Amino acid sequence: MIRTYRGIAPTLGAGAYVDEQAALIGDVTLGADASMWPMSVARGDVNTITIGARSNIQDGAVLHVTHDGPYSKGGVPLVIGEEVTVGHLAMLHACTIGNRVLIGMHATVLDRAVIEDEVLLAAGSVVAPGKHLLSGFLYRGSPAVQARPLSAAERAFFQYSAEHYVRLKNHHQAS
Repeated sequence: MIRTYRGIAPTLGAGAYVDEQAALIGDVTLGADASMWPMSVARGDVNTITIGARSNIQDGAVLHVTHDGPYSKGGVPLVIGEEVTVGHLAMLHACTIGNRVLIGMHATVLDRAVIEDEVLLAAGSVVAPGKHLLSGFLYRGSPAVQARPLSAAERAFFQYSAEHYVRLKNHHQAS
């Protein structure tokens, strides 16, 4: 479902895919060849959500933002870079995710957290508000802590995952 809120409709880049059971609401921008899978939600009702090219938001993931108010001047948008894989049931709230990142299943990233490029966040991890995860590492746990540097194979997997989901969404669009 793609729904306008207060006169603002989601914007879809060339080749973007939104499953009929996904929800994009309000000020959401989905980049070229990006995909939203069943039961995922991007609710841009009180701030903006930007999802970069070739990123994929998997089943049941929830994306939301923080409104402008006395405790959050200007509010906080959600920004997801390019070639990002957001795993099943992950929750991203008013944070910034770099390029070529994998957010594991059921992980949570909270307000004003920043995840730099090429980070692997393990399944079930929780990134505390305002935390900054540096490029090139695996983070895991609750709260998430740096576990070790990424291997070359892990770094290569980011692009592989993005390309896989572009191929998969192409098959779905052709069906």
